[in-house]
Amino acid sequence: MPAIVVLGAQWGDEGKGKATDLLTTDDAIDYCVRTSGGHNAGHTIVVNGERFATHLLPSGILTPDCTSVIANGVVVSPEALFRELDALEARNVDMGRLVVSANAHVIASYHSTVDKVTERFLGKNKIGTTGRGIGPAYADKINRVGIRIADLFDEQILHEKVEAALELKNHLLTKVYNRRAITVDEVVEELRGYADRLEPMVADTSLLLNQALDEGRTVLFEGAQATMLDVDHGTYPFVTSSSPVAGGVCVGAGIGPTRIDRVIGVIKAYTTRVGSGPFPTELFDDDGAKLWEIGGEVGVSTGRDRRCGWYDAVVARYASRVNGLTEFFMTKLDVLSSWEQIPVCVAYEIDGERHDEMPMTQSMFHRAKPVYEHLDGWGDDISGCRTFEELPKNAQRYVRALEEMSGSRFWAVGVGPGREQTLVVS
Repeated sequence: MPAIVVLGAQWGDEGKGKATDLLTTDDAIDYCVRTSGGHNAGHTIVVNGERFATHLLPSGILTPDCTSVIANGVVVSPEALFRELDALEARNVDMGRLVVSANAHVIASYHSTVDKVTERFLGKNKIGTTGRGIGPAYADKINRVGIRIADLFDEQILHEKVEAALELKNHLLTKVYNRRAITVDEVVEELRGYADRLEPMVADTSLLLNQALDEGRTVLFEGAQATMLDVDHGTYPFVTSSSPVAGGVCVGAGIGPTRIDRVIGVIKAYTTRVGSGPFPTELFDDDGAKLWEIGGEVGVSTGRDRRCGWYDAVVARYASRVNGLTEFFMTKLDVLSSWEQIPVCVAYEIDGERHDEMPMTQSMFHRAKPVYEHLDGWGDDISGCRTFEELPKNAQRYVRALEEMSGSRFWAVGVGPGREQTLVVS
């Protein structure tokens, strides 16, 4: 049985939760795994007309027979984790089992504090973070002063690690940002308060997942953020602090690359981005406002408006290449139904030269101007279609044209938020 990766192929918010939920409704999916990011991610899932938003929890949590795993590459806010679980329990959701890696790093309250004051300090040069402490937690991980989930169960070790983590941060808070110092004891007390409830969920998830694959079980690895936000391969420095590309799955879950059978890139029929950074096809006109309104383009986790633009085939080809995609899953085709002509970016013009592939440098990408081809629209409501063949001919042609220019085949197309509104492309 396979190991399947589902990841974002643009700047996030592509609808990864819909693709993951569709796969986890199949009885063959035994484990659904988050491998990177924190509660800055957001997935919207609609089940029987009821809308659910997950942030830190894997989308598989809504499938009772599926084991959901928060793996070692994730940074975990215990407060956010339990808030999410409590919200689902309050709605009487029949949840699957949840397992958390002992090696996952913890987001403490001081990470959020540092995140917010640093972003304010940057002013016009701000990155556009969510202020939830994800970047500082990953920085501590790399600087080897991070706290892992396992540390919460040993008060002496926890005290020592918090003390080491706060030594420099308190100097910055008090002397640079004019904030009060944070005491070690208050942090230890807060984190220890989560230990009893958390401990039954904690396991060696790398061992668990490798054993599951050895036993022939199917494991679905669910991406957070997206390719263009990858710390190595995205639009640096306007990126996240982890590796949401396919290669990051292996590191973030503790499995080898030979385990992966299928890599699905989720992509919208147009493009959106939250936060700062370059965005060649961004629209500042009525079309952009229309995409925003019809698409409901507001961040699930942050509530921030998403910037909107036309489909970018250069980004799609890049995502296909760096992830080794086996296929694309396209969402929100229905949003485009009222346009007579739909522009698609097929290349960039930079300083008078055409570029068919992603520019090599950040400065070139900032200067990139989209080169558009125009495809015919279809003008019909397609949300009721249940097979690809039921789509209007121009909608089918739009999908096929994008498939040809995007570097990988299209597996399925979404025409609405519901589970039933997904069409397999034959």
